[in-house]
This record gives sequence, structure tokens and C-alpha cells, in this order.
Amino acid sequence: MKMNTDHQSKTKRLLMHLGSLVIIASGFSLMQCSDDTQKVTNFNTIVMQDEFNTSGAPNPATWNYNIGTGQNGWGNSELQYYTDRSKNVTVQNGYLIITAEKESFNGSAYTSARLLTKGKFEQQYGRFEARMRLPWGQGLWPAFWMLGADIDTNPWPAAGEIDIMEFRGQNPSVVLGTVHGPGYSAGESVSKSYTLKNGRFDTEFHVFGIEWGPEYVNFYVDNVLYNQITPADVKGEWVFNKPFFILINLAVGGNFVGAPNSETVFPQTLLVDYVRVYK
Repeated sequence: MKMNTDHQSKTKRLLMHLGSLVIIASGFSLMQCSDDTQKVTNFNTIVMQDEFNTSGAPNPATWNYNIGTGQNGWGNSELQYYTDRSKNVTVQNGYLIITAEKESFNGSAYTSARLLTKGKFEQQYGRFEARMRLPWGQGLWPAFWMLGADIDTNPWPAAGEIDIMEFRGQNPSVVLGTVHGPGYSAGESVSKSYTLKNGRFDTEFHVFGIEWGPEYVNFYVDNVLYNQITPADVKGEWVFNKPFFILINLAVGGNFVGAPNSETVFPQTLLVDYVRVYK
């Protein structure tokens, strides 16, 4: 576990964040956009949080695992095999650590992990955020995202997908926020990137989040609002008025990033300091 001073620091950050949500939310439309129709809502009651201050496996009351490859019915031509082994996913020193390894495993050349809250925590609307330090290198694809809780009976993309943060390891200063739904999925998704002017997402921690209401999804990096998506922005049905669950994963390869190359170093880690959800 972290030293007590680090735990106190995380608690202090949480209290400061809770206390500043009203200021932040009320100020975004002025700071980021002159459009007075921009939708912003206060979400200042925390309903789920994992500070990862235990040790060992992630909390089983919150997190499930996807095990296997894209042959299980999900994936984007990715190269990793997802496991629940401690070498691929563990909680240590106050962090959730997802590690991508280059190794032969069950027919795949890489291993990693994909966690989800399906059936354990699902919510309609709110503020969803995570403080993370991302990996780096060609072919690495970490994501913090959400899927409609009805996906088993309403297959993708009809169930809806909100990508709070996606990252190409070969572009260390750029992340993307995206929504997918019927008529606007995959290459037709509605997306916008955010670029750090002086920094990289793989060298320090940043907070990635959304604020989501009945007619909008707002995307944030470090409390900077960089995009708002509304029903007017999508080409099909707006499918974001129902509960969604959370996923966090580190993929290797795939259509979005391409395969690793000779300069990609393994192992690579995705560090998650906390996940918090407000209503």
C-alpha cells in the first residue's frame, strides 16, 4: 500500500474535487465555449469510487474480467489474450496496474487485461472519471469507456458505447473521446481529440472524464471541457438514455493503432489512481 502521506494526499484531492465541482461546472460554458446553449449539470454526490488502496486482485464486488481474445465475440483484430492473472492485473501501492506482456499464451503473442463493472455497477447519467498514467509505444491501445447495460439483448452498436478516453501509444500527447451507436459506429463514430500542448500522457497522471445527461455527453481532460456531443451530432438514434457500465483495458494491436513494431518496449503498464462516479 501507499505510505500514509500518499493516502492523505488522495483524500485531500477528493475533498478538493468535491468542493470545486460546482465552480468548475458553472464555469465551463464560459471558459470553453461562447455558445450559451451548452449543457452542463452539477454532479457532486459520489456514488461509486475505487481508490485502489488495497493489495492484490481488484475488488470483486466492483470488477469482473473479460477473458480471451476477439474470437470471444468482441475486439478489433487485437493481438492480446486478456487474462485475470496477477502479472496482467493487480492492485499495488495505491494503483490498479494493468500490464501488457509480450509472451506466447493460448495462441496469442501478447497478454493483458480488461476489467468491467457489468452486473455490479451500472448507472444512467452522471460524472464518470479516472486518474490515469498511460503506456507508450506503437500498437498500445488503453481505453476507459462504457457500454450500454443491455448489450446482451441489444447487440453493439445498438446498445451504445461511450469512449471516455482512448489513446494511441504512438501519439503520446493526444487522446480521443467518442460515442458509437446505430448509424454512427466504428469509422462513422462521432469523435474529437484533445492534445496536450506541453506534455505527454505517458509521463504523468491526468484525469479523464465525462459528464452525461439526457441530451448530451461532455468530455473532459483535467477538468477542461473539450467536446460536447448531443443528439443533433449523431446520424442515428440517440441511445444514451439508459444505464451503462464501465470498462478499463489495455489492448495490443488492432485496427485503431496497428501492430507493435521493433521500437515498442514490453512490458507496458496502465496505472489507474482512482475511478469515481458522481450523480
